Amino acid sequence: MLPPMPETFVYAPPLEPYLTILHADDDIVVLDKPSGLLSVAGKDPRLSDCLEARVKERYPTASMVHRLDKDTSGVLLMALNKKALAYLGNQFETRKTGKSYVARVWGTIAEDRGRVDMPLATDWENKPRQCVDYERGRPSQTDWEVIAREGNVTRVRLTPLTGRTHQLRVHMLTLGHPILGDSFYSTGEALAAADRLQLHAEMLSFAHPADGLTRSFVVPCPF
Repeated sequence: MLPPMPETFVYAPPLEPYLTILHADDDIVVLDKPSGLLSVAGKDPRLSDCLEARVKERYPTASMVHRLDKDTSGVLLMALNKKALAYLGNQFETRKTGKSYVARVWGTIAEDRGRVDMPLATDWENKPRQCVDYERGRPSQTDWEVIAREGNVTRVRLTPLTGRTHQLRVHMLTLGHPILGDSFYSTGEALAAADRLQLHAEMLSFAHPADGLTRSFVVPCPF
């Protein structure tokens, strides 16, 4: 059981904009989640404000298909009925969706592209942090490509081939290049270099439950 949060804890999710809807129809709603807003509510009453709750105010039948970490921004998909939820959920489980993230990481990456293939597991002594664990970890792969080198910072495009918790954050850390502003996995200059986690879900593509045709949604990186 997790210990209770300290009384001094402050969760202050952004209120402007309150909700950004990219697309909505009879089956789905696609959103631009801001950094700092939980995807779903936490157990503590102070964590009740979340993207799911805000969407349900307008679409009461909405259900989460997948999640983004609180401090990750970008494209997020929700289903508006059980049939759509099952159809879309299967695509995420069988890795048939397309995902692309942009991140700024500490240090200069010399190579232009590569793949991280390291199994991940929960770091139980430091939960919710994750760690590389070759004995009990689940297979995890991330493709990365350099977009630009910006002094002692590298802008990269990340394509997760699996969907583990904190996968992109831990995989970049294992390369020696933590994501800027990452309060879980970066320290010192890398942590201080940004006022938010510089990880953004820029593109999501999937087959629409109504007709099976592929739809793609893009939110340009805000940093």
